[in-house]
Amino acid sequence: MTYEFEGKTEKEAIEMAVNELGLERDQFDVEILETQKNSLFKKGYVKIRVHTLDDNEGSSWGSDASEEKHTRLVADPLPQGEFEQKLIEFIQNVIEKMGYDVKVEVSYREERKLGIRLDSSYSSILIGRKGKNLDALQLLANIYAGRLGHEEVRVILDTENYRIRREETLVRLAYTTADKVRLSHNSILLEPMNPFERRLIHTTLNDIPDVETKSEGEGVFKQVRVLYKGIR
Repeated sequence: MTYEFEGKTEKEAIEMAVNELGLERDQFDVEILETQKNSLFKKGYVKIRVHTLDDNEGSSWGSDASEEKHTRLVADPLPQGEFEQKLIEFIQNVIEKMGYDVKVEVSYREERKLGIRLDSSYSSILIGRKGKNLDALQLLANIYAGRLGHEEVRVILDTENYRIRREETLVRLAYTTADKVRLSHNSILLEPMNPFERRLIHTTLNDIPDVETKSEGEGVFKQVRVLYKGIR
């Protein structure tokens, strides 16, 4: 199911969702619908849409509503079926051949999406600088999933909740950069990012009227430029 919440900040809106739904932060996905910064005539707010596990009714989670209320992370971490078994074995073998111990489990199942959690004492290495090692492992996992005949499934690898923390960091970066651009009227070119991270920047700043974004560069890791487009 989906719910919408509004707060002065994204953090406040998420806290409202946690309190009202009785869930932990890692039990739902957050989509930012609308943002409005403080101005002379309007108070700032952030409106979010929360997607909970109830969106997966009829899937492999089971039909008991009380069980679906639990976090995705504790919902049967063992592989279900040959595909999940082979995928987990592949990921574990790759990481162990890199020289690192790891425990690989299913963290959540959604329609056309499979979350995989990596538990390791070498999590920081598996993540790498700005998540590049984790992204590389995830790419390999998705290629292998395609070879197993499941091109439609998007495999998401995570460890130590890095993905969530990275999203929060990028949202803050987007707003901070927008403020700088609005003050200086100069454009700012951000660091190279993967497609998901670039899309997050574009989406976050999409509703700010005097700022626009565009991607620059070639290849997968392009850069986002934030530009001022206020009244001239």
